[in-house]
Amino acid sequence: MSRHYILGYGSLISSQSRAKTGETGRVWPVKLHGYERSWAVMSKALGMSSVAVLKAEHKACNGVLIEVAEDQFPLFDEREQGYQRSQIAQHQLQPYHDEPLPEGTYWVYHAEEVVAPCPVYPIVLSYVDVILAGCLEHGEHFVRDFVELTQGWQSPSVNDRPTPIYPRAQTELSTEQINPWLAPVSTLTLHELTLSYDS
Repeated sequence: MSRHYILGYGSLISSQSRAKTGETGRVWPVKLHGYERSWAVMSKALGMSSVAVLKAEHKACNGVLIEVAEDQFPLFDEREQGYQRSQIAQHQLQPYHDEPLPEGTYWVYHAEEVVAPCPVYPIVLSYVDVILAGCLEHGEHFVRDFVELTQGWQSPSVNDRPTPIYPRAQTELSTEQINPWLAPVSTLTLHELTLSYDS
């Protein structure tokens, strides 16, 4: 039986976020070579930007390799509407730990072009928080790589935590853990970042 794996490089890094879509198995933190991650307008319906990867030689981004049963793929394909799902090769993946990667077929959801975020479709913190909380599951080094290996942080951003725009927002997250990672790269001021979720 063939085993399948999806490379999650945005909100799918978060175990809680993955669970809202379908059943998944083990994950392996990895770097994906041959792709670059950017902030991009992927769905005008949401009124926000998302992260997307594009094929790019000599570039890389980090993410998690997620075991997904074949019957769960329709659920993830629906979640990643607007992206294309393509196969990637094992040699493009560099694990964070010494453990060898599993054998199987690897997939990534990618874009064909990047439409830069704008004031109408900004970067929203309710989405960034889910990603960075997911990155923290794999340690600070992993978070640092996410921030450094993502293009477009200079794009318009909105702190929507009091009224989250992102449909899978996690309003119980500790924003004090996340803000120090955002402060150096976000266009928001330190004061704007202090606004938190209304619990």
